[in-house]
Amino acid sequence: MIITRNWLQEYVDISKISTDDICKTLNSIGLEVDSLELQRVPSKVVVGKVLEKEKHPDADKLNICQVDIGGETVQIVCGAKNVDAGQFVPVAVVGCKLGDDFKIKKAKLRGVESNGMICSSTEIGLAKLNDGILELDSSVGELVIGRELKDYPLFNDDVIEIELTANRGDCLSIHGVARELSAYYNIPLTEQEYSLELNNLGIGQTLEVESTNEIDSKYIYKVAALEDFKLPLVYKLRVGIIDKFEECDLRDTVNYVTHATGVILNAYAKSDLKAKDDNISVLSIKKDSQGFDIVEGEKQLSTISINQEKTSDDKNSEYIIEATYIDPEFLSKKVFETKKKTGDIYYRSSRGSEPCLEFGIDIFCSLISKAGGKLYNGTEAYNDYNEKHTLDVNVNKINSIIGQDIEKATIEKILSSLGFIVKDVANGVLSLQIPAFRHDIKNIADVTEEIVRIIGIDNIKAKPLAIDEASRTNATSVNLIKRNKLRFKAIENGFYETVTYVFADKEKLQKYSIDTVKESLDILNPIVKELDTFRTTISLNLIEACSNNMKLGFKSAAFFEIGKVFDINRVEKSVISFVFSGQKELESFFNAGKPQNIEFFEFAKKVLNTVGKFDLEPMKKLPNDLVHPYQNGSIIIDGQEVGFISKLHPSVADDYDLSDTFIAEIEFDKICNDLTKVETYSKFQASKKDLSIIVPKTMEYSEIKKTINSIGDKNIKQFNLIDIYSDEKLEDKESLTIRFVLQNDDKTLEEEDITSSMNNILEALNEKLGIGLRD
Repeated sequence: MIITRNWLQEYVDISKISTDDICKTLNSIGLEVDSLELQRVPSKVVVGKVLEKEKHPDADKLNICQVDIGGETVQIVCGAKNVDAGQFVPVAVVGCKLGDDFKIKKAKLRGVESNGMICSSTEIGLAKLNDGILELDSSVGELVIGRELKDYPLFNDDVIEIELTANRGDCLSIHGVARELSAYYNIPLTEQEYSLELNNLGIGQTLEVESTNEIDSKYIYKVAALEDFKLPLVYKLRVGIIDKFEECDLRDTVNYVTHATGVILNAYAKSDLKAKDDNISVLSIKKDSQGFDIVEGEKQLSTISINQEKTSDDKNSEYIIEATYIDPEFLSKKVFETKKKTGDIYYRSSRGSEPCLEFGIDIFCSLISKAGGKLYNGTEAYNDYNEKHTLDVNVNKINSIIGQDIEKATIEKILSSLGFIVKDVANGVLSLQIPAFRHDIKNIADVTEEIVRIIGIDNIKAKPLAIDEASRTNATSVNLIKRNKLRFKAIENGFYETVTYVFADKEKLQKYSIDTVKESLDILNPIVKELDTFRTTISLNLIEACSNNMKLGFKSAAFFEIGKVFDINRVEKSVISFVFSGQKELESFFNAGKPQNIEFFEFAKKVLNTVGKFDLEPMKKLPNDLVHPYQNGSIIIDGQEVGFISKLHPSVADDYDLSDTFIAEIEFDKICNDLTKVETYSKFQASKKDLSIIVPKTMEYSEIKKTINSIGDKNIKQFNLIDIYSDEKLEDKESLTIRFVLQNDDKTLEEEDITSSMNNILEALNEKLGIGLRD
């Protein structure tokens, strides 16, 4: 964004503030100054008037001019095509230094004496306006022949380029930056004066605008007759500074006012519109195929706030002047979704142009009126602004964010100067009506930033950082800790973590009778055919991982994964799944180089060491064809079935070229995550006692275990099944040997104590289960 000191002066009085101070201020309020250029006309460049012009006798492209430079008339040979008698021009007199190696001297050009040089704009340090000499007019001040141009303030300017962030579209104009300086320096904005030249005809006599309520844009249209309009030099120079000069007075005026006010302007020649009876032209605003607002005449003239076609340069035509606005968030989102090709104007509109269209159109009409243009009475407009956004903010909250107490009156004053409408509600709460041009203000943090900008970050006292950390323990954090604990335990027990897709091959799931998600809830557009449904188990993924490793020559593979699985209704849950295939250890001296394959209880121990204590019960029903019919068990935690453990079915192992393989899958949420409680241990000797009992073969060990636990004997610290024996004499019964570890916390157990505990066990078994000692 380019601004100049003289241009700013038209909107806010900065005459008593230095340019350096303005640059420092802009930096402090978040408008970073990228560069500063001092534009100065060299000394001995004066106002001259071309009195006569005649062709050079020996050069077709040269003219011999008699130029009045005040006090004398000098002869100057000039090669510019546009030089002519009667013009006021800048003249570098003899002795003027236009550059380090460019000093004006008396000379002869093709034999004709020349005393000075009629200059172009670039030769005296101004923006380029054409390929010829610069023609002066009174817009820069009263033209006094012989007066040096450096004495004209409007020729000597300070050009500042600002680097704006994307959210500060409100500062993409001279008026917007002036508004910021007005707030900082507490200087009121200069009220603009408007002067209109009307032609006594109404706009309805020449223009009809057709539009519907479906359009998203706001607009105002005026009609101007520009036969006698000529843009004054001072405005051309400013358009040249911002690199928008097009050598067309109308388009240059559009560029000038758009940059000055922030309002997006455009112009259409009446000859480009559709003709109607009674010399009325029709302009249509409608939606295109992608849903963008477009302007149509005989052809599509523009896409509002996206692209602007070049205005027809028809001096004999009336022109329709357009001011438009569209919500920048809506526009940016739509362009992103449709990948619409955009033009230069989109940069301004997508960041937020000035929504007060009347301001821009009035400045434009006043400018052309002063320069020979005439306007039709009235306007065609659709300018129904949306309801302004309001926000309630607490002064104490603002001060807590800043870290410093700012008086409420100061806060109100700052926000009011920035265009907010502030109402003091009560109890330190301010109700703010956010100005329409501040699209970036969404919450109290944004409001606080505005206050800090104007106060100045350097004026906020530094304080030590104090952090009051609230307890952030929740279900997510607890599960994360639990997950990491399980991961570390699994790795300690020889498993490697893997991550697989949550998608699976439906055909493979069905092959092994594994439940699949309902077809109506399945994936509509799978990435590949092999990943066409949601997985209902992780076990199959881990089995495939083992198979891939075995094909690479590994003799053993052990993996685990914590992840999501889905039921037939696509309800997800987290599980931890294990697989172990092949040799239980590496070849070593201790196994004579011939390690054995892993067995069921060895695998179960690894799983137990990972997830904690659980019980095993025979499966009542096999869930799928992965499970071995004889080596399997349901995993029980706190009396609830939470998963399974099994040897892989031999036929499945053959499908994947695997040897002995074991799998397990447990619901993650059902795994205990209790804190380990430290208890004192007994200092007295423990005693071991074996008990052999005769039980029916149909009786499950879990019933015996449950009965023993129900006794509640504190002397029984542990008991395990260590032997099962059966023969023909026992018929349909078998002998179970259970080893008990007995210990007391307060004394050494005597024989009577041990006998009493064992009798209690036998009485309970006999009474509840009808079983007793083996003969």
